[in-house]
Amino acid sequence: MLDIKFIRENPEIVKNNCQARRVNVDLDKLMELDRTYVSLLQAAEKTRAERNQVAEDMRLAENKEELVERGKVLKSDLAKQEDELKAVSQQRTELLMMIPNLTHPDAPIGPDDAHNKELRQWGEIKKLDKPLDHVALGQKLDILDFERGAKVAGAKFYFWKGKGALLEQALIRFAMEYLYKNGFIPMSTPDLAKDEILLGTGYQPRGSETQIYSIENTDLSLIGTAEIALGGYHKDEFLKSEQVPLKYVGLSHCFRTEAGAYGRESYGLYRVHQFAKVEMFVFCAPEQSEALHLELLKHEENIMQALQIPYRVVDICTGDLGGPAYRKYDIESWMWGRNDCQGGWGEVTSASNCTDFQARRLNIKIKTEDGNQFAHTLNGTGIALSRLPIAILENHQQADGTIKIPEALIPYCGFEKIA
Repeated sequence: MLDIKFIRENPEIVKNNCQARRVNVDLDKLMELDRTYVSLLQAAEKTRAERNQVAEDMRLAENKEELVERGKVLKSDLAKQEDELKAVSQQRTELLMMIPNLTHPDAPIGPDDAHNKELRQWGEIKKLDKPLDHVALGQKLDILDFERGAKVAGAKFYFWKGKGALLEQALIRFAMEYLYKNGFIPMSTPDLAKDEILLGTGYQPRGSETQIYSIENTDLSLIGTAEIALGGYHKDEFLKSEQVPLKYVGLSHCFRTEAGAYGRESYGLYRVHQFAKVEMFVFCAPEQSEALHLELLKHEENIMQALQIPYRVVDICTGDLGGPAYRKYDIESWMWGRNDCQGGWGEVTSASNCTDFQARRLNIKIKTEDGNQFAHTLNGTGIALSRLPIAILENHQQADGTIKIPEALIPYCGFEKIA
């Protein structure tokens, strides 16, 4: 959430930013509601002050009848003013929550992912005569079962089995151990969060546009990423300046409706309703966030390189950023299953700097000698146990139909190939 004072002073900057990020918000309506809110707040404060003065005067007055009547009028007036203030405040907040974060000046400008900017590539794409996609490989090796997943839970659910299940666990352990050694505090998070936490981290828990599974007759929803749970961990808290940066790595299950996300590009594991994920999350001081953003990206690249997966780093454009991110980098791996097994790039990780956008909503501040300030938050994918296995299976398939396990992963798997 942006500071309302900043919006008042810079309406054109905010309006242009919303347009660049394809967010349709009636900023004029927000400004009108804000003026009404301030006016009502001032009127209510004036009425409250007079009511308090009347109550004070009554203690010393000999004839109290007139003051009693005035007190009744003021009480009634204040109740009406507070009701109006509450209604206007709710409308104002709803519009305020729709406004996306500001955008880094170096982020590419463009309406969709076609305008994302490739920064670099790493690794050699192997030449394969007849590559198979991960679904065909999973069926052939009997490690991935979509058919029975659909029988049990519906389309876009699946079973890992045999060495596939062990591969999934090995990837979790590999990522958690790597990040623990690099200063991240391991966390196993709840799979549910209150709707206020989802809203605080920038996710829409309910409504026609949501991608979230909500629990009926409760204020709880299934999380779509550990970012939500980790972001809410310090809600309404003051962090000490010597505590930050606070680096967490969380393991959670992730649940996403993926409404409308069907088609060849969403084939197999690429878009599913449930998967496990290892997620990095950082709370820091404002002056630390840009350097930490690059650090998160470096950890993601180190993981990809250790697993010997060719990839490219992409700077995400304004229209593809999402609400909370100030700047975002994606890593896209080579996936042979794309374009009818001709190959192509597919996103496997993201790293976002959300500045104070989430912390302002969640009321997370840092105490300093110069006063209190909202923390900055960042998040980055360690390993998503849907996308990354695609890259491993498809890039490490061998001519004889087996899958070669990357050397860095063998100690966690206990085997060198899937056959």
